[in-house]
Amino acid sequence: MIEFWQHIYSHINPIAFSLFGFKIHWYAIMYILALITGYFLAIKFGEKFGFSKKIIDEYFIWAEIGIILGARFGYVLFYMPGMQKYYLLHPWEAFNPFVNGKFVGIAGMSYHGAVIGFLIATLLFCYIKKVNFWKILDVVALAVPLAYVFGRIGNFLNGRIVGRVTEMPWGVYINGALRHPIGIYEAFFEGILSFLVIYFYYKKFYKCQGELIAVYLISYGVFRFLCEFWREPDSQLGFIIAHFTMGQILSSFMIILGVMVLIYRRKSCKN
Repeated sequence: MIEFWQHIYSHINPIAFSLFGFKIHWYAIMYILALITGYFLAIKFGEKFGFSKKIIDEYFIWAEIGIILGARFGYVLFYMPGMQKYYLLHPWEAFNPFVNGKFVGIAGMSYHGAVIGFLIATLLFCYIKKVNFWKILDVVALAVPLAYVFGRIGNFLNGRIVGRVTEMPWGVYINGALRHPIGIYEAFFEGILSFLVIYFYYKKFYKCQGELIAVYLISYGVFRFLCEFWREPDSQLGFIIAHFTMGQILSSFMIILGVMVLIYRRKSCKN
């Protein structure tokens, strides 16, 4: 059993099936499952916060557009050194799935960029639709983590994110080296454990709108920061400062922002 697990990539085809000549990867299927999970959880928790299904449906489209744009441009900004100027002048090329006339898909999405795009989209939606900004963000805080689990499992299945070399028996072989199954780690810590932390806070301590999204920023930031110690730094970047990666630097900003939001919202409720 251990040997099968360690050589799991020799038993998995990243392509689930082909449809009309297009190769459908397991990652795409996991992403769709993440969207479906997030959508139904948003409806479930949205009802508890007084949001109708119609509002959630509209918001979901806005948020997803913001996430996709932010994730792609965030990757270009944070993880493609030397290419920022080119994509600034040719932004449409960031979403070009063809290389030399061949369909290769779009590789490279940044979670932290997705957060930025999502927040911008949420601000615009709430301003235009006259929706309570903090309240709908609290719904997101409860809906996103479990959906995120599928995304990280998708990362694991396609081997896009790679763990550092290890001697632990639960490691998996990638290019001849035994490595931490980082996608599984992140699915558990950043997805499942983050949800449990947020849900516990919601049940025991929640008093003011905006607190849950603050807890999400803190919990995800902390768990992502820790997981980066088992994750191989991006080859084009390496370590940014000392032995800290770009992911850890960006997660540090998330933690700081979360703490600031939590303090701000708690003070707002007292006034």
